[in-house]
Amino acid sequence: MKRIYQLLFVLLLLYSPAVSAQQTLIYCGRLIDGLQNQVQSEATIVVQGNKIVRVDKGYTNPATTDKVIDLKTKTVMPGFIDCHVHLESETNKNRYLDNFTMNTADRAYEAAVYAQTTLLAGFTTVRDMGGSGVNVSLRNAINKGIAIGPRIYTAGKSIATTGGHADPTNGYRKDLMGDPGPAEGVVNGPDDCRKAVRQRYKDGSDLIKITATGGVLSVAKDGSSPQFTEEEIRAIVETAKDYGYKVAAHAHGAEGMKRAVRAGVTSIEHGTLMDDETMALMKKMGTYYVPTITAGRTVADSAKIPNYYPAVIVPKALSIGPQLQATFGKAYKAGVKIAFGTDAGVFRHGRNGAEFEYMVEAGMPPMAAIQSATVVAAELLGVKDQLGSVEAGKMADIVAVNDNPLQNIRTLQQVTFVMKNGVVYKQE
Repeated sequence: MKRIYQLLFVLLLLYSPAVSAQQTLIYCGRLIDGLQNQVQSEATIVVQGNKIVRVDKGYTNPATTDKVIDLKTKTVMPGFIDCHVHLESETNKNRYLDNFTMNTADRAYEAAVYAQTTLLAGFTTVRDMGGSGVNVSLRNAINKGIAIGPRIYTAGKSIATTGGHADPTNGYRKDLMGDPGPAEGVVNGPDDCRKAVRQRYKDGSDLIKITATGGVLSVAKDGSSPQFTEEEIRAIVETAKDYGYKVAAHAHGAEGMKRAVRAGVTSIEHGTLMDDETMALMKKMGTYYVPTITAGRTVADSAKIPNYYPAVIVPKALSIGPQLQATFGKAYKAGVKIAFGTDAGVFRHGRNGAEFEYMVEAGMPPMAAIQSATVVAAELLGVKDQLGSVEAGKMADIVAVNDNPLQNIRTLQQVTFVMKNGVVYKQE
């Protein structure tokens, strides 16, 4: 009996809080915490499990059981958040043929690769802004630890009107087009709109995305005119609110944006032809702007390659794409709330960090650009209490780069350390 008690005592020691309380100390040469507007020097981030316990000044002496990660030569920041990606696909000249040759399983395997690439580029959280539904399964697989990738908030299938930017049958021959409805994300009238939101809820989406205007890469002529009535958008927003959803609106033309903002959407995506009236309305309503400058630049470049896009897309890409960066600059100067987003998938995944450089080129200070991808993006997602800054109680999502990004913004395109949920995925 005495021996049994001894064994129980040993087991108790092995699984005691002292063992589970092992901490990781991250020594930061420079720290940008997402809150302060200056770079701090010589700090220690104390991580336990998947949470940040505290942030100490200087380099804290480790206990015997502590693990130390030495980033004394690096700049350390919160994990980046990209508020507009498409993880199911990636630009290529056969993209439109892929719709007829790729199975759902093919999409899933490719999406898993794109997700891992995104995480290793320093983006520990993303909003996936529309796909086939594979994005929902990918989110679940990452949450279960089956796949490696960023934390995903997904819109599932985007909602469009018949022939609109997210109508999945645009460009098909007539016998294949059919008449897709709310289940496929195609709506006409307020009742359809409500049903589509409820279907997204049933499918497991985290938010709602609508295509309030035409788009560049859909096989349709119009790239900017409004494609929803304000009544339809209002029906979507009201129903989404019932289910705890925020609504993001893809929009290039000003009239479509105004309808969406007045109807209560949370964010405008792209916003290429935004005018002064729209900016003022967005400020009044507290609407976020997710600019996706990288997408605008890359689609314009790709449109110059012969036969890269179907002919109907080329004039839209050449006209709309180059205007995004200048619009962003005006919106920032006007005081519109900016949340970081790239439209990755329209260009190659992993290049998300180029957006920082383009934002700074257009007049946003480097620190504000970083905050747009950390604390502001977390606000847009509604998870500011969990993500977006390096402080006690937040999730241990931490990245590092070699240089000081306030002096060299391009360093954000070469992330050397990635921790998500307290797990290290990259350390060069």
